[in-house]
Amino acid sequence: MTENITLTDAAARRIATILSKDAAKTALRVSVEGGGCSGFSYKFDLVGEGLEDDIVLEKDKARVLIDSLSLVYMEGSEIDFVDNLMGQSFQIKNPNAVASCGCGTSFAI
Repeated sequence: MTENITLTDAAARRIATILSKDAAKTALRVSVEGGGCSGFSYKFDLVGEGLEDDIVLEKDKARVLIDSLSLVYMEGSEIDFVDNLMGQSFQIKNPNAVASCGCGTSFAI
């Protein structure tokens, strides 16, 4: 099932860099929550350990955890890290989203 969610090289490098600065944190948790200006929003947290129902994505030294409920909303998505004139941020390109807002973390299905 994890082959349906991809992690770009840029995201993997950034996650690895962040995790290398805190030995107590072993992964980036990406989850979907109700709320935000479009109905759902992505949440990013650094965690020390996973949960039983987590899907684990690993690339190089990066590790991403996604709970099974969030996976339903993220099927087919790409997790990327963008560093441009507008700033730095993780972005999720979600083919299931029919609308999103300018903040980049809120979407509708």
